[in-house]
Amino acid sequence: MNVISLRAFNDNYIWLIGNGHKAAVVDPGDAAPVLAALAERELELVAILITHHHQDHTGGVSQLLAAYPDAQVFAPAGERMPAPAAIAVQEGSRVLLPELALDLTVLEVPGHTLGHIAYYGNDLLFCGDTLFSGGCGRLFEGTPEQMHHSLSRLAALPDHTRVYCAHEYTQSNLAFCHAVEPDNSRLLTYMKEVAKCRQQDVPTLPSSIEREKAINVFLRVAQPDVRAAAEMFALRELNEEHAVFAALRRWKDDF
Repeated sequence: MNVISLRAFNDNYIWLIGNGHKAAVVDPGDAAPVLAALAERELELVAILITHHHQDHTGGVSQLLAAYPDAQVFAPAGERMPAPAAIAVQEGSRVLLPELALDLTVLEVPGHTLGHIAYYGNDLLFCGDTLFSGGCGRLFEGTPEQMHHSLSRLAALPDHTRVYCAHEYTQSNLAFCHAVEPDNSRLLTYMKEVAKCRQQDVPTLPSSIEREKAINVFLRVAQPDVRAAAEMFALRELNEEHAVFAALRRWKDDF
């Protein structure tokens, strides 16, 4: 089983999961790169996995179903369905794709949107716009408390879990992390690696849970240096982790 990044729009990634015969895609905002990749690799699309309702994650569903009408669509139960026959999934639901030997569990991770979900299994995490490398999604619908809880759940997954985020935001996210935590040696090393990738136009993803816990300030709100930086920005004492997160998110929004 291979996971391949397909670029869409300015910075989206659509993830194609294939085994040489069958394939699934995650968050196909645009059908064109998916159809091209399926044709090039002679793959049959059997499933479409949706993490949330935003158009840049769902816009290609109807065109893909027109080409592959037997493909199953899985989408969050708490959000509007991207297709009439979509299968609504929620916390604890299992997405079993025997054609790909794939067994994924649904995690509810509200914050970016209220019904946002992630798919986890086979040491893979497809997290949509909840977690980015070095960052997290904007709070369009949820609260800081919700997003902090969601990120904490993802951070508790095994360290070796590969993290497939939906956008190439890594370099700008790391610039913010450096502003918050300038003495993080692991972060400084990673920034150099990412700069080289971007110079070569190579994706910086997937990341890993272990890496994100070491460099992503939104997962490091309990660290004294991160809390101190957030307090300097907020101009007040922050006694709870979700308050530290909220200050960091406001800071990042205008960074």
